[in-house]
Amino acid sequence: MFSLRKLFGKEEKFFDLLEASAEEAKVSITLLYRFIQTHNEGRPPANLDEFIQSRRKDKRITQQITEELSRTFVTPLEREDIEALSTVLYRIPKTVEKIVERLSILPGQVPQSGFTRQAQLLEQAAGEVVFMVKQLRGGTHMEKIREAQERLQFAEGEADKVMLSLIKELYHGPFDAKQLVMLQDLYEMVEKAVDRCRDAGNVVVQIVLKYS
Repeated sequence: MFSLRKLFGKEEKFFDLLEASAEEAKVSITLLYRFIQTHNEGRPPANLDEFIQSRRKDKRITQQITEELSRTFVTPLEREDIEALSTVLYRIPKTVEKIVERLSILPGQVPQSGFTRQAQLLEQAAGEVVFMVKQLRGGTHMEKIREAQERLQFAEGEADKVMLSLIKELYHGPFDAKQLVMLQDLYEMVEKAVDRCRDAGNVVVQIVLKYS
């Protein structure tokens, strides 16, 4: 077990900012899930401003981390690790915003069960990322991080299977060429968002290994 507090005192602001970024990434994914339900129920499209504001908020957090690094002499983690984690966390809501933009202009409905399952796995992956980032604050057993990483990798693997199944359905289903291209692109973008979560988890693992 390692304790970053013992090594670096009570420096909390970077942990606060990294946790806030992870939480904002999860918020964007929860909004995506709600957007999917609205889209497929035939209700008026949800306001895209929520996604834009979520991404902008995370961008401000990322910028604040960069500013704090420039004027802080002692940091609780190595600077390159803070920057790496901050960058990959920001990529999650940025990817989600792109998914919603595509979904908002997609004519008709997406296959409900498969796409909803993708979104659920994405939300699960984001939850593991939040858990892992929060473990950095006070130190943790490597075992907890490994268990979370395994759950995250499982979600990523399941999401990949779902994506391949959905694409297979596209190739054998009653879709015209335009629908096929648009839906395949959408499925692959959701899988990319899951991959972003996996990448964030991998960065956390690398950080913990340094201090274990």
